[in-house]
Amino acid sequence: MPRIPEPAGRSTRVTGRLLVLQVIVLSLLATLGGRLWYLQIRDGRQYSQEAVSNHLRPVQVPAVRGEILDANGQPLADNTTQLVVTVSRTALLQQQDGGVAVLNRLAQVLGMTPTEVHDKVRLCDAVTPQPCWNGSPYQPIPVTTQATAQQAMQIVERREDFPGVAADPTAVRDYPAPNGANAAQLLGYLSPVTQDEINAATGPDGKSLYSASDQVGRAGLESVYDRQLRGLPGIDDLEVDNLGRVMGSGGGTAPVAGDDVVTSIDSRIQGIAETQLQQALLTLRKTWDTVTHQNYKADSGAVVVMDVHTGRVIAMASNPSYNPNVWTGGISDHDYSALTNTSSDFPLLDRATQGQSAPGSTFKVVTTSGAFNAGYTYSDKFPCTSAMTIGGRVFKNFEGENFGDIDIAKALEVSCDTVFYNIAYQQWIKDGANHPTHPADWLYQAAHEFGLGQKTGIDLPGEVAGRVPDRAWHDAYYNEMKDIWCKQAASGKNDYGTEVAREDCTDFATLRAGDEVNYAIGQGDTLVTPIQMARIYSALANGGTLYRPQIAKAVVTPTGKVVTDLPPVVQGHLPDTPRTLQYIDDATAGVVTEGTAAWKFQGWPQNKIELHAKTGTAEVVGKQTTSWFDTYTKDYAVVMTIAQGGTGSGGAGPAVRNIYNALYGIQANNTIDPKKALLPTPQTALPSFAPDGSIQPASFEARSPGSSYRPGAPAPAGGGQPNPQNQLALGLEAAERRAAA
Repeated sequence: MPRIPEPAGRSTRVTGRLLVLQVIVLSLLATLGGRLWYLQIRDGRQYSQEAVSNHLRPVQVPAVRGEILDANGQPLADNTTQLVVTVSRTALLQQQDGGVAVLNRLAQVLGMTPTEVHDKVRLCDAVTPQPCWNGSPYQPIPVTTQATAQQAMQIVERREDFPGVAADPTAVRDYPAPNGANAAQLLGYLSPVTQDEINAATGPDGKSLYSASDQVGRAGLESVYDRQLRGLPGIDDLEVDNLGRVMGSGGGTAPVAGDDVVTSIDSRIQGIAETQLQQALLTLRKTWDTVTHQNYKADSGAVVVMDVHTGRVIAMASNPSYNPNVWTGGISDHDYSALTNTSSDFPLLDRATQGQSAPGSTFKVVTTSGAFNAGYTYSDKFPCTSAMTIGGRVFKNFEGENFGDIDIAKALEVSCDTVFYNIAYQQWIKDGANHPTHPADWLYQAAHEFGLGQKTGIDLPGEVAGRVPDRAWHDAYYNEMKDIWCKQAASGKNDYGTEVAREDCTDFATLRAGDEVNYAIGQGDTLVTPIQMARIYSALANGGTLYRPQIAKAVVTPTGKVVTDLPPVVQGHLPDTPRTLQYIDDATAGVVTEGTAAWKFQGWPQNKIELHAKTGTAEVVGKQTTSWFDTYTKDYAVVMTIAQGGTGSGGAGPAVRNIYNALYGIQANNTIDPKKALLPTPQTALPSFAPDGSIQPASFEARSPGSSYRPGAPAPAGGGQPNPQNQLALGLEAAERRAAA
């Protein structure tokens, strides 16, 4: 059958459509090709890097924390190797049950409950309570830092039962207490960083200086020098697959170890100061108080030993104290409660810098300075009667003494209160009594010039300023408290507290005669800290220079190169002439030989080591008296205070004497043995560091590099005692080889 031809128009339309289709296809191919060229050739390297980065997870590698060293290079805070058991979450998630069985077996080995282990490895979020892991989910999560060697061996030799679980010797913070120097409040401790701190601490690039798993210094030197001690963390770029499983390491940067802080603390003197303070408390608790008719409670105290030429602290102890190692690896609820409950007497409080109380008669050196600047002379005599009536109130000598007419030097020596009452009352009258116009306030001015009422600036956190109760303070405190006082005054009660409230409601804003009289002998509203008094008595010893109290001498690298030198800082000078300083010097020497401290310093070699002292017995409403004993020689100031500890020399005198005995080598028969003297003159030089970071000061045996954990440090040459942790590491390596076989 003949083929019927198609219409010419239709053929043309088909051909046109095919041509359009071809153009479209070619255009799409050209666009695709161009895009492929753009992605693979022009920007190929960029996208390749981004693709790789999608499979890399940066994990922070913590730096080894620097050490805190005493003046001779002995570590007060270092790093020791402990067996740390860690768990990899990515490995657990690869298990069919999500790792539940592994964690249960691990709990059995470690002697923990399954719940405790599970809680340790869960990730923290807004609703998950502690304990939980606040770091990267790709980091090994520590379950315990106190595993035994037997537990570690079980884990290593049974790898098939513990996938993702490791037991390795790891550096953890340690406070070894060399020579018995606990120094807990001085050193501080570490604890996990908070989210607020992470948000607040940012570097120049805007990124936080902390990671969520960091430990930071919380108190003491650990806090003040945290930035220098912590070093720089490294980064390990972990390669992960699309399921988040770790496949290996893609490189990274190594951490840089933290610097060391060399202090002026001599651990030998520190240990003795702590022991003597503790012994003084124990002795007083067995001693009868004839005023309250019970034994002294002696519930707390502090002692400071200072180099008078620089303000550097040689020793500083606070009691009650605690073991800072309880914070390592995380403090337990039981231990935390023991440190913070009301029956603990708050051992976290550093009573040398944060404990403030009335100084009692140790304050009279300040009043003496103010009196001479007010115009009194060295030969002026005052009646030392047993009591004095001022404004209808009777002010007594503490023990009712009566020495007749004496000068100020003798009044310091025998601690005659009524002499200083008399001076203060005369000054109050001269300043206008209850209606002052332009008061000179010489006695209050002296306290400010002695640096009281303000922080000393010591390199420790949380220092308190104390208080000088001058006119400005009276006015400000009255405005703060008047409503409370006046309400109590109107209550109709007749107890002691209400009587005081009535007086204060009426005229506390005015500096009253009784206020200045009490102030003159370090009573009333006057408050000081032991570190403030140590600075004052150091200034009396050195000719009048007030130094900033300081603990750190330098920041050095692990090999001993000085990064930051911390020289002594002069803050001011006492408002005294050389003649006045010599006058006070002679009077305070008389306290030891003939005055209130003589009964505790019989036989002291005063002709060879001239000792100066002032005793203080501060009265506290509702409590036993506070004991103060402030002393100095040509090189050292030693200040001790004991709350509810009785008289100054009776409570603290024997302990202070024993500290001086150790410093100068004074024996039981009061002779001096130079060979027994631990520190007859203050040490100024830094310890010597070997290239490997070990230290061998002249007065100490060499510190083995193995005694503190610093990865990469070369082993000491020539044998020596085996390091138990090294032996443990070798044992684990052997166990791993056996497991692999």
